Amino acid sequence: MEKGSGHVFQQSSICVFGLLCALFWFCLLYSPFGVFQGRTFWSSSLQISPTSNQSRIQESIPIPVVSHEPENVESESAVSPSKTPKVFPFMKALRTIDNKSDPCGGRYVYVHDLPSRFNEDMVKECGGINRFFDMCKFINNSGLGPPLENTEGVFSVNGWYATNQFTLDVIFRNRMKQYECLTNDSSMAAAIFVPFYAGFDASRYLWGYNTSVRDAASLDLVDWLQNRDEWKVMNGKDHFLVGGRITWDFRRLSNKDTDWGNNFLFLPASKNMSVLLIESSPFNSNDFAIPYPTYFHPSKDSDVFTWQNRMMKLDRKWLFCFAGAPRPGNPKSIRSLLIDQCKNSNSGKLLECGNDESKCHSPSNIMKMFQRSVFCLQPPGDSYTRRSAFDSILAGCIPVFFHPASFYTQYTWHLPKKYTKYSIFIPEDDIRRNISIEQRLGQIDSETVKMMRKEVVDLIPRLIYADPRSRLESLKDAFDVSVEAVINKVTKLRKDLVAGRRNNGGFIEELSWKYALLEEEEEEEEVEESAGVHEWDPFFSKPKQQT
Repeated sequence: MEKGSGHVFQQSSICVFGLLCALFWFCLLYSPFGVFQGRTFWSSSLQISPTSNQSRIQESIPIPVVSHEPENVESESAVSPSKTPKVFPFMKALRTIDNKSDPCGGRYVYVHDLPSRFNEDMVKECGGINRFFDMCKFINNSGLGPPLENTEGVFSVNGWYATNQFTLDVIFRNRMKQYECLTNDSSMAAAIFVPFYAGFDASRYLWGYNTSVRDAASLDLVDWLQNRDEWKVMNGKDHFLVGGRITWDFRRLSNKDTDWGNNFLFLPASKNMSVLLIESSPFNSNDFAIPYPTYFHPSKDSDVFTWQNRMMKLDRKWLFCFAGAPRPGNPKSIRSLLIDQCKNSNSGKLLECGNDESKCHSPSNIMKMFQRSVFCLQPPGDSYTRRSAFDSILAGCIPVFFHPASFYTQYTWHLPKKYTKYSIFIPEDDIRRNISIEQRLGQIDSETVKMMRKEVVDLIPRLIYADPRSRLESLKDAFDVSVEAVINKVTKLRKDLVAGRRNNGGFIEELSWKYALLEEEEEEEEVEESAGVHEWDPFFSKPKQQT
């Protein structure tokens, strides 16, 4: 019995041992598989394909704009369709900023290859661009016009041309052809240039044409752009163009044929672009003022330095001067009052343009008077701004302004924020109250005048356009400053989009002039406060409607 019982027990033990071995191998084979998948065996039916999930996460991770910004990368288990970070098509362009080995990193510009009807065809028909004189001679020399004679020694040896104030369309485009960071790959571009001759288009139809004719090219351009892939990346917010006329030529107030100009700047697509003009609207945010062309277009840095040194050393006979004509049809104009003060002062000089227009059409006469004057009066004319302000600065003459929209709220990319460093401001109402200009300017001591003149002369490179057929080496001209400002504007917008920032929630477009004067670090804070109170508010307040 004992032997029999032992045998049975031995068999039972073998069976148990076999079952234990089978269970051991089962656990050994299947448990690691469950752990490797990161799920329990019982939940394996709920697993997501590792390959497809990894791919989805990689596509949704935004590329950081700058290296110090944290990546917004969510864990695999936290990603959901509603929280997936958005990928922007301009990320390749932003990445170039961090490429320190690329001198053009973050500065590339792509130029649209427009059909010739938007630019070259207008040049071929240059005789019809202006109703009052033939523009063809002014388009020569890449838009600089014919060289100036220097019989009186007013100019320096090189770089002086009889440049028309409305040829910036051509000058800017030809300068762009020399830009060192052009690219044929629009995905790398920090900004996209549209070489549309908007100024020429507006000018040729300003008189005697109905609104349909005046608006045709603008509508055609917008239609062409909106069908381009480059436009769709940011709906045109990375596009810019130049129009060599004032903003009011592109802001017709109605569709009546009797109203002035075309409606280019009121088109929704145009509001997305940055439009650079020689005078901008203080009340709108889609146009930006850049300098009028002057007579001086240097081809090398030494030309600029030589001229600056000469303007600092000149003896100036007149305390102040004015070149211009009265505006008898404008009851608000102070020009006739300025002309009277010039005539009645032994310290004032007048180049009156009303009686003999040829005097004011002579660059030599104008520049000679400015070079001999300490201060140059620059009142508004048919609009807020005038080319004469830039001619006077070029001559080292300290400009005197009477309305902030004549200069200070216009060329904010090119000028110091502190206007008292380089100019004098006398409110128009002071002139209407018969304040003596001679007395006001005569109170400024000679040391202050010397410092102001240096500031004026130092501004010259930033306010002139170099010869489009060459390139300055160490100096930035008006073109360089303008392109850099556009690129900075687009880059900031792109970075804000990536970071999910919206800084213009409290933006009031009618206060555009005020925002343009803010320091960069003030912008976000001040926008929320409607840009605060400013000393120039009375100049831009619109008349209250009668009830």
